[in-house]
Amino acid sequence: MSNSVFIHAHNIISPLGVTSEANFDNVLHGKTGIQKQLNIAIDDAELHASLIDDNSFLHFINEQNNFTRFESLAIASIQQALKEATIDVSSEKTIFILSTTKGNIALLENNEVNTELYKRISLFHSAKLIAQHFNNQNTPVVISNACISGIAAIIYAKRMLENGVYENAVVVGADTISKFVYSGFKSFHALSKGICKPFSFDRDGINLGEAAATVILTTSMQSQNKIMIKAGVIGNDANHLSGPSKTGEELSLAINKSLEKAQLSLDEIDFISAHGTATPYNDEMEAKAFHLSNLNVVPVNSLKGNFGHTLGAAGLLETIMSIISLRENVILPTYGFTKIGVPVDITICEKPIKKVMRAFIKTASGFGGCHAAAVFEQIN
Repeated sequence: MSNSVFIHAHNIISPLGVTSEANFDNVLHGKTGIQKQLNIAIDDAELHASLIDDNSFLHFINEQNNFTRFESLAIASIQQALKEATIDVSSEKTIFILSTTKGNIALLENNEVNTELYKRISLFHSAKLIAQHFNNQNTPVVISNACISGIAAIIYAKRMLENGVYENAVVVGADTISKFVYSGFKSFHALSKGICKPFSFDRDGINLGEAAATVILTTSMQSQNKIMIKAGVIGNDANHLSGPSKTGEELSLAINKSLEKAQLSLDEIDFISAHGTATPYNDEMEAKAFHLSNLNVVPVNSLKGNFGHTLGAAGLLETIMSIISLRENVILPTYGFTKIGVPVDITICEKPIKKVMRAFIKTASGFGGCHAAAVFEQIN
């Protein structure tokens, strides 16, 4: 019999705060971290993005070190999450998992390319430094699977814990925005001219964002562990290098299989935390998937208008916000939404909805046709 996996502690560091609760409260009150700004280190023109002030998190690193900005952000988030945790992070029964899409790629912009630099930009090298900072000697795991990285990392951690390989998992997701990252999305013409508008008829693309988010999972049943990850499914339709499926059938299949594994019916799902990037194709595909899964009347939200697209942190950040939603019995609205702009009927959450809740689904999709769905349930 497999072990149940519980949410033990969590943290979010973003422009909206350095704790999960601060971020949640700011989103609930209609705030966004996306600002119009000129940052010549990223682009010569003005941009709308959600960028973190280094002074908001670097003071959490209390020693002289050679950590990069990306690594420092991840470490700071873990440290904050551990304030609420009772696990032994140095134990051989605890695994560290890093979710990121770009890691230290910014180092390529201003440093000579040599053997040492290749080592420094290795995602595994960063994961090892982070784990060793907390005196954990287990071999860490890196999950870098485009925009589903955060959800994929949680699902991977669940599998390791439920099968008894480990008892605890520290899952951290982080990404920072550099000229390299920004120029890539700019070349796709995927960036919004203002603050993004998920699922809206006038949406024109994404905003990029910086964040770190940490979820600590455990198999230990404790009084504070009221939320479980019930099931998760990862798939890939290999539709296109950058374009999502035209039908949404593959994401719908992941959703259906997650519900089946979680042994929950459609009417037991209280809301969907969507990927909702505000690009024309992603939102249309997700909407079709929800429609195919008969989730038309279930409230859907996207938090991209509050945080921007935080890449490897997105799935973790949005999961944490949804976990707090479940605990507080309030569904967060979709910032920036104007008027429905997808070809099927879905129910976009436009204002906070207060109701007693039991479970939610988190979805994500990314380049190369990857997609994931996970079900979380609050227990009595």
